[in-house]
Amino acid sequence: MILSIHQPAYLPWLGYYDRIAKSDIFIILDTVQYQKNSFQNRNKIRIKNGWSWITVPVKTKKILYDKNINQIEIDYNQNWNTKHLKSIKQAYVKSKNFEKIFPLLENILIKKWPSLADLSYETTICFFDILEIDTKIIRTSELKPFKENKSDLILEICKYFDTTKYLSGPIGKDYLNEKKFENESISIDYHNFIHPSYVQTYKGFEANMSIIDLLMNVEKPANYFE
Repeated sequence: MILSIHQPAYLPWLGYYDRIAKSDIFIILDTVQYQKNSFQNRNKIRIKNGWSWITVPVKTKKILYDKNINQIEIDYNQNWNTKHLKSIKQAYVKSKNFEKIFPLLENILIKKWPSLADLSYETTICFFDILEIDTKIIRTSELKPFKENKSDLILEICKYFDTTKYLSGPIGKDYLNEKKFENESISIDYHNFIHPSYVQTYKGFEANMSIIDLLMNVEKPANYFE
């Protein structure tokens, strides 16, 4: 059984989904500390002159280093969701799949979500049918509290799910204690994702955009997973 783990992300990029697709179970690690200026609350969209950030404002004043991701509230005093929809529409209205994809985004962004983690979860799973992904998704906030940190936390989660193979992101090489995994008969594979190119709405190609870029521009996006 292949398991992978990643922190939640807002409208994640293609590589995020590729790791999900290659796993039997994907764990969204939303019970670790929120990181400012990360992909947890923002992502990139393709625009005429390159790319642009779309960022979800969150309430972090005085609590930035005291709260986990699932405890971070979205700041709805700012009209960010309307702005995001406007920016996405402006960027992709001429793309071939706009009429199909935009309503899915609109249905999510017009709602008010209790937390950033809830919003990120919904913007991740809403495209599973189109991408033909049937991986089981579990949030750590739904499970019993895990006591360990870093490599030992990953190992603890893997053992909890009787994992035989852990599919790690490439940065796992910097902190995973491979010997401990070996002692538990859990092998580690490092996700080696090579970003494909495809025809975007504008000339040229910008890699590492939000998944919505692929969905807006490609007729059969599931074909972009091995």
